[in-house]
Amino acid sequence: MYKLWNQLDELKKLKWVELSHTMNNDSPYWSGMPEGSVQLGNVIFDWGNPILECQIQQFKFPGQFGTHVDFPAHFCKTGKFAESFVSKDMALPLCVIDITAKVKECQTYCVTVEDIKEYEAKFGDIPEGAFVALRTDWYVNWPNMDKMSGIAEDGSENFPGWSLEAIKYIYEVRHAAANGHETLDTDGSAECAKHEDLACERYVLDHGHLQVELLCNLDKVPQAGAIVIGTWANFEHANGLPCRIFAICEE
Repeated sequence: MYKLWNQLDELKKLKWVELSHTMNNDSPYWSGMPEGSVQLGNVIFDWGNPILECQIQQFKFPGQFGTHVDFPAHFCKTGKFAESFVSKDMALPLCVIDITAKVKECQTYCVTVEDIKEYEAKFGDIPEGAFVALRTDWYVNWPNMDKMSGIAEDGSENFPGWSLEAIKYIYEVRHAAANGHETLDTDGSAECAKHEDLACERYVLDHGHLQVELLCNLDKVPQAGAIVIGTWANFEHANGLPCRIFAICEE
């Protein structure tokens, strides 16, 4: 009788894939955060209280914690905060650029424009308004912070990621809506060293786009044809928030 209800029944028959990590007090986060930045599940109202028989927990965390969405204001002083984006801004076609084979050969590999063009030759052009996710299978290192950072014997960080040229291509040529990746940062470590900055992340946010960091399970979704949906708490003036993100795919 009701069209949307019937459509929901059809959607539930499809494959739903969780793309966000679970989090606890031992989950890693950027070392620049002050000690004690993460305190999850502290009980502040307990069973047996005569006011009301219930329990209430408190959750303290940075905006950039776990699988999270970055809003432009994270890197851009005049950028938009969370309240400028609505739910449909993270309901998008999903394109997954797979560079896992190259990362196995070189763990500091950064995706190139040529890699993306190879993807497009196989799956078609990235559609306007897409969410472009970079698959490296780096998520298997979660929650080990040293492995996520690719810490070598000399203390250096070594991990894959985006190149500035690839980021510019998906936004300037293909007009993507957002991007995502499995690593702690947008920029691969080699790209960080090259620019002495997080140039890729700065570009994304300076240009008013959204990005999602620390995705997982991109190996469980098709490279083209799925849709991605992301949600986050409706805080005002947030420049980043942990998010729940998932893909809906045909079997």
